[in-house]
Amino acid sequence: MAFDSKIRPIQWVDGVSRMLDQTIIPYEYKYVDITTGQDMFDAIKNMIVRGAPAIGIAGAQGVVLYAQELRNKNLSLKEFKQQLLEKADYMATSRPTAVNLMWACKQQKDIITNSGSDIDGLIKELTDKAVEIEKDDIERCIKIGENGADVVPKGATILTHCNAGALATGGYGTALGVVRSAYDRDNTVQVFADETRPRQQGARLTTFELAMDGIPVTLITDGMCSYFMSKGMIDMVCVGADRIAANGDTANKIGTYTVAISAKYHNVPFYIAAPLSTIDTSIKSGKEIPIEERSHEEVTHINGKIICSDKVKVINPGFDVTPNELIAGIITEVGILRAPYEKSIKEAFEIHQKDLLQ
Repeated sequence: MAFDSKIRPIQWVDGVSRMLDQTIIPYEYKYVDITTGQDMFDAIKNMIVRGAPAIGIAGAQGVVLYAQELRNKNLSLKEFKQQLLEKADYMATSRPTAVNLMWACKQQKDIITNSGSDIDGLIKELTDKAVEIEKDDIERCIKIGENGADVVPKGATILTHCNAGALATGGYGTALGVVRSAYDRDNTVQVFADETRPRQQGARLTTFELAMDGIPVTLITDGMCSYFMSKGMIDMVCVGADRIAANGDTANKIGTYTVAISAKYHNVPFYIAAPLSTIDTSIKSGKEIPIEERSHEEVTHINGKIICSDKVKVINPGFDVTPNELIAGIITEVGILRAPYEKSIKEAFEIHQKDLLQ
């Protein structure tokens, strides 16, 4: 399939990172230029750019921005590398749950550590790697889409949670990549998108980009999925992921676990769609995945207006973990992984490694 997306959330252009400000969609559609490493850190933390693969791309570009700044400090090569490694470690802390960010920053750290180039040559290598990560993500997502389309029934209604589309990746999407590929084969496929409280990424972002692509989408509230499953109106669920443990337990936007429980009860297949870079084989289970605690105002306010008593207590975890036994399959660029996930994940990485060596 040729890549043809109307949305490119982040690109490297003339020495700066140009990204779509996702905090103001659908009210505005505006690109901003990120020119410093600290600005990139803040853009990731404040969710100007969001989605696990997209913040991986952003992290890689952020290391380049830091390198460009350090070039002006008249450092020796050794000092330059030391300070840049510290900056890369700092960039990786901008958000704690999505492992793609740490993965991409490590890619850049490996170049810093192992490069034999001078400072200018090293910056070029880091820039090339950042661009490569972006292009590689698009290619991976297209493969994920094609693999996932194989399990989408004809005329299916697919429920998705949060946004795992073009806006969350290099421009094609993981869960919505599956939708796009399925719709390309069968234009009777449609989507139910839940609103995804508290930041409404489903309402603001998923419906926005599907409508832009002309793919039929119906918006529902987070509490409605069981009702529609009980009526036989949802044929499958497909969501993205922020981190997948070695046993297949998957962290995704808060509320995903609830959807998975309902899907299991109603015999609706529940799929995860994610690149291998989202799988963290260093952790055995979802119990080890750090869960980001976000601002209480995300819950207490909508569009800047308070919706509850100012004396109410709030807990706002950004993610939850879906146990592997609720997952019908993990759709990746090398195929659909099935239980037992310890075995299929290990085999997937072996296949990927062989592909790299060819």
